[in-house]
Amino acid sequence: MGNQARHRRRNPPGIGGWRAFQLSGIPVRTLFLAALALPLAAQQPPVVPSPDPTWSLHAQSTFIDQMHPGFNAPYSGLNSMDPEQESRHTVSLTLFLGRMIWPGAALYYDPEVTQGEGLSDTMGIAGFPNGEGSRASSRTPQYATARLFIRQVINLGGASAKVDDDQNQVALNQDENRLTLTLGKMSATDVFDDNAYSHDARTQFLNWALVDDGAWDYPADGKGYTGGFAAEWTFSSQTLRYGIFMEPKVANELPLDDHIDKAFGQALEWEKRYSAEGRAGVLRALAFWNRAHMGLYEAALEGPQPPDITLSREYRSKAGAGLDWEQEVLDCVGAFARVGFDDGRTETWAYTEIDRSASAGLSISGRRWGRADDTVGIAGVANGLSGDHRRYLEEGGYGFIIGDGRLNYDPEEILEMYYAWKAAKWLTITADYQFVQNPGYNHDRGPVNVFAVRVHAEY
Repeated sequence: MGNQARHRRRNPPGIGGWRAFQLSGIPVRTLFLAALALPLAAQQPPVVPSPDPTWSLHAQSTFIDQMHPGFNAPYSGLNSMDPEQESRHTVSLTLFLGRMIWPGAALYYDPEVTQGEGLSDTMGIAGFPNGEGSRASSRTPQYATARLFIRQVINLGGASAKVDDDQNQVALNQDENRLTLTLGKMSATDVFDDNAYSHDARTQFLNWALVDDGAWDYPADGKGYTGGFAAEWTFSSQTLRYGIFMEPKVANELPLDDHIDKAFGQALEWEKRYSAEGRAGVLRALAFWNRAHMGLYEAALEGPQPPDITLSREYRSKAGAGLDWEQEVLDCVGAFARVGFDDGRTETWAYTEIDRSASAGLSISGRRWGRADDTVGIAGVANGLSGDHRRYLEEGGYGFIIGDGRLNYDPEEILEMYYAWKAAKWLTITADYQFVQNPGYNHDRGPVNVFAVRVHAEY
């Protein structure tokens, strides 16, 4: 399975109902530098309000270069991180197009080009250090329709406020009490498990287990997108959300399963916004239930050795829950934390191989040293496995992201720190460091030190 996973990431097939195509022969750095050069040539900030308020047009480009020095590894398996020094990069270029189609409703389309790979073909660490590693999974640039959806806002009364034009947001007025309906191709994390301080690998923390709840095996294709429907009921200081989304046909692959009566992921989230001594805070409680053509660890352990989870696949369920908290602590300091778990019986299907996760961190504005638009982030996360999942790896089994051929189990512990320098209104350059103890839950390997530079532009 491990060799197949490596091949998948280098040559991904079509995405859902759309086929990907390659922009062969164009060096990725040429694409990225060209995207940066356009606003530089204009000698002015590139973000210009649309003269027509019924349209929204934005773009982003993100370049991430990561490396790790060599580290201790007495043995390696098919899905291990390479213990020799290595460096990899990822690039993403995205347009965010929106058009008001009738009052309160807009159509959004996000064409995206990606290129590059995560370290070791995006394998070897469950809390993987590059949140763009799944989207950029080819050595040649590839196009994908990242999002194509309709969103309808139905105002239900209360105070009205203007929502400014932004990425995937046409400017409109919305009431304090409202119903928001979204239908189409999107990411489940566009709607659920948000966090003001840690939810975007392009601008905040890079690690997968900090960007989202690592234990939520959220429905998505191999690039993080899916088709589905979400409803959000906002009333006063609370929001109740429900979503149902398509699952991939095969674990971590791109085609989505069209057996929608058997394969789907559901999520229910309650959000409470509050004020503590005049400072804003948010608490979110998430529950999820997935069905997909998944293998069962217990059945795999009872079969041929070494165990192969793919031999036990049939339509099964996975359930779990999580809490997500954010709190303004000082004028320039925000704190956040997440905890999550899933039942750990069935194989990881769409996100990453984490059954238990707890994280916490701080986001600090540079206002105190005269750089109000700069940000310092520091956070830690601990990831764990269920008993069945652990035994499966100990006996030589492989998932789609980890597997060293054997395992001396210990929880995976990660520390991440970054400094984001706002070089211009539209350009942010970030230095990032991650320390990974027990990569892939293996006490025999590591620790791994990961260094990164990220260049992010918004137009």
